[in-house]
Amino acid sequence: MPLLDARELDRSYDRNRILAQASMTIDLGERIGLVGNNGSGKSTLGRILAGWEKPDGGILAQARDTRIDYLEQEPVLRSGSTVLEVVSESLVDWNAALARHEQATEALAQPDASTDVEELIRRQAAAADEIEHRGGWERLHEAEAILGNLQIIDSGRQVDTLSGGERRRVALARILVDAPDLAILDEPTNHLDIETIEWLEDYLQNRFRGALLLITHDRRVLENVTQRTLEIHDGTIHSYSGGYVAYLEARAERAAHQERTERNRQNFLRRELEWLQRSPQARTTKQKARIDRIETIRDQATPEKQQQIEMQTRSHRLGKTILEVGGMEIVRDEKTLVSDLTFALGAGDRVGVVGPNGTGKTSLFLTILEKIAPTAGSLTIGTNTRIGYLDQERGGLNDAETIFETLSNDRQQVQLGGESLGIAAYLERFLFDRHQQRSRISTLSGGERARVCLARLLAGDSNLLLLDEPTNDLDTTTLAALEEMLLHYAGSALVVSHDRWFLDRIATSILAFEGDGRMEWHAGNYSEYRERKAAESVPVKEKAKIAREKPAPKRTTQRPKKLSFKEERELQTLLSEIEADEGQIQTLESRLADPETYKNNGSEIKTLQKELRALQEQVLEKMARWEDLESRSTGG
Repeated sequence: MPLLDARELDRSYDRNRILAQASMTIDLGERIGLVGNNGSGKSTLGRILAGWEKPDGGILAQARDTRIDYLEQEPVLRSGSTVLEVVSESLVDWNAALARHEQATEALAQPDASTDVEELIRRQAAAADEIEHRGGWERLHEAEAILGNLQIIDSGRQVDTLSGGERRRVALARILVDAPDLAILDEPTNHLDIETIEWLEDYLQNRFRGALLLITHDRRVLENVTQRTLEIHDGTIHSYSGGYVAYLEARAERAAHQERTERNRQNFLRRELEWLQRSPQARTTKQKARIDRIETIRDQATPEKQQQIEMQTRSHRLGKTILEVGGMEIVRDEKTLVSDLTFALGAGDRVGVVGPNGTGKTSLFLTILEKIAPTAGSLTIGTNTRIGYLDQERGGLNDAETIFETLSNDRQQVQLGGESLGIAAYLERFLFDRHQQRSRISTLSGGERARVCLARLLAGDSNLLLLDEPTNDLDTTTLAALEEMLLHYAGSALVVSHDRWFLDRIATSILAFEGDGRMEWHAGNYSEYRERKAAESVPVKEKAKIAREKPAPKRTTQRPKKLSFKEERELQTLLSEIEADEGQIQTLESRLADPETYKNNGSEIKTLQKELRALQEQVLEKMARWEDLESRSTGG
């Protein structure tokens, strides 16, 4: 059943046509991804579909009583309100029904001679029915739980004190609590860490019941959540069945078909022009019709190829030492962010840095840049190491300058792979044409600012890249180009990112911030890291079963050392101890999943999380000890 139907939408800004006869339909409960290059009109289309903006032409129709919510990239929240007040704005009718129910209940508890008990019971029952109809009795508790999962712990905090990322999460929570018929979410994963993105992905897959239009460049979310993909290009919309991978396959086939069609058209024109040159006197009706057909095909528009970004870097000689960290500790505001960190980078190493927001990833970068000093340990930067840094705020840009001026301030030419490019030609590789190069930085979108920063960074001669959330605001075309550049990069890179698809493509290892200064180093990409973490969390009984079912090892001539009496007693009690610890872990996990935990005392959350991590480590240690003793007791 169609929920929303858009036909031949047109929209222009300052003679720049964004939408040109764009048409699409969204059905009840459908999950759709919307992709396209920066500036292609995705956000414009989202605002029009949500009713926030009017098209210049076309028809927009929606089913009766359809509720549509829109998450904008820079949401406006009601000033002076608390987080919970903003999130519960959508529960106006629910709150009114709850108030009527409480009034009737209070009046029934203290009746007097004039009380119409039957009428109060009727009102109470009607209010209860409406509460159930609007989602049940736990809506506020659900709102608290959603806020907690989006890492907003203090629901009584004033929204005026929130950062930009926190404001986006509150606005997202408001939409999830409202549960509209259609949610249009514009870049919902920006400023979310991986753990929160995975929670949101699961929520949209399994708990959100309305239709969904996801405007996002997070390819893993698109692949896991959406059932259909819309691509907006040159003002028109193309529809593809399936998630992101199916879209890529279908788009490639469509491009190949267009190429074959164009090749056939050119071959036809060549043959017909040869005929015309051989038959200059031809004037019969058939011949005139043939000439008309040639002219018609000649005048057909050539399919426009999508522009591709070209990213290259200057190569700079690497020394024997690139970057070495030994026993490093970083403490900021009396909080330990990094503890006993040791690693060394080699040529070609691409390290994905992951972890919850606020655990110290950016502080690590600032320490390597020598902008803050470590409280302990050593930091060695090689003599030939040249660091290039991309900060997540895309700082260092002068809003008053043009794009061209930003690049030409430091240089007149860019040296890349043995060739010298002028600034204008270099910027064209980042999809800034000569006209757009005169645009002020202040007029650029987030994605365009990111491209300018990347162009400026890669024009340098760095051989160690520090990239802090480089995928934010980048479209899929730019992301693909960045991935290819990093895969062929001769230097080393440390990359903070929440984009799982990106990390799977480029990372040779993962540095995971676990909180409280703890870090883990894992060889391989992000998916391999998650597989290892999942294996570590397998319940102890299942591990014990797997260990018992392993084939018996071959006998050796060396007799294993027998267990001592103390070790035998330890082996007998370890499994029960581990099971008791796991029981405590389940209790803590249940408390952290309970909305009531977030209702009254937000400060308790960190204590519970710390206890949970300590218990999980304790179980892993006991499990390793049990496996050692069990192996020795059976002669393994």
